[in-house]
Amino acid sequence: MKGSFKKVSIHMLHQAHNRLISCLCALLLSVAMIGPAQAQEPWPNKPIRLIVTSPAGGPSDIATRIIAERLWKVLGQAVVIDNRGGANGILGTQALAAAAPDGYTIGMIQAGLAINPSLYDRVPYDPIKDFEHITQAISVPNVLVVHPSFAVNSVADLVSAGKARPGEIPFASAGTGSSGHLSLELLQISSGARFNHVPYKGGAPAINELLGGYVKALFSLALVSMPHVRSGKLRALAVSSAKRSSVVPELPTISESGYPGFDVTGWFGLIAPKNTPGPIVAKLHDEVVQVLNMPETRELLKKQGADVVGSTPGEWRSFIKHETEKWADVIKGAGIGKQTVK
Repeated sequence: MKGSFKKVSIHMLHQAHNRLISCLCALLLSVAMIGPAQAQEPWPNKPIRLIVTSPAGGPSDIATRIIAERLWKVLGQAVVIDNRGGANGILGTQALAAAAPDGYTIGMIQAGLAINPSLYDRVPYDPIKDFEHITQAISVPNVLVVHPSFAVNSVADLVSAGKARPGEIPFASAGTGSSGHLSLELLQISSGARFNHVPYKGGAPAINELLGGYVKALFSLALVSMPHVRSGKLRALAVSSAKRSSVVPELPTISESGYPGFDVTGWFGLIAPKNTPGPIVAKLHDEVVQVLNMPETRELLKKQGADVVGSTPGEWRSFIKHETEKWADVIKGAGIGKQTVK
């Protein structure tokens, strides 16, 4: 009797053991199946953070919001703007470089990305190696404007004045290293004229001083300057881009005005942290270009003084590389000392 009970107990233990092994195997198989399913879940499946490397309310922020508002409709997820201005875009770009490369953090950057490596003594990222490049979204020309009391009507007149009174004529900019400042430096290098550079803390105070007649000239984004030109408060001489802008087609280029090869534009485009998966970068590029080519988007951006670009990732990367090299030469040629990030 005892032997039979012992045999039954052992048999039951074997059965329980086998059932336990079967359960564990089923559990492991379920986990193995769930893992790939989750990994293959379509992107995007949650909101996307879009870092803007300038304060809220500026030209790049306004343009970015126009694009983001339409991007969420084609992606099916909200695109949340995160303004990270400061140090000519360094602070926001640094935050982007440190973000997870999962496609849920991208950045709208501006020309400072290419200018800063030569302008500052320490930049915590490489504009080419540390990012995935999605597309250049827009190009925004600088307009060379003067106060109406300043008796110049062309680039040639301005250059003549700068040669006749070297270092005397006050020429404003939005700050050292800004696109407007480097436009001035390139004009001085190209023409041999010399002006008195007066940097301000932003485009708004610079143009306000020009409107007041405290300075005589300024390179300013078309969005900011052209309303004052059309009201007669300022006079426009030329645009800084290589080709005439569709925003202000009536204005000649500086290149047309006697300085071939002169080409300075403000530009904005999308990048992502290094190692963001290729398929996500490709999808972002395709969807952003689709948004940029919408007639409504183009018209709204044109009202903001912007020309739509929509380049490929390869073209965008090459453009940034070229801009980085160009501004390194201009900054060195102009003798601009290294700035410290504050």
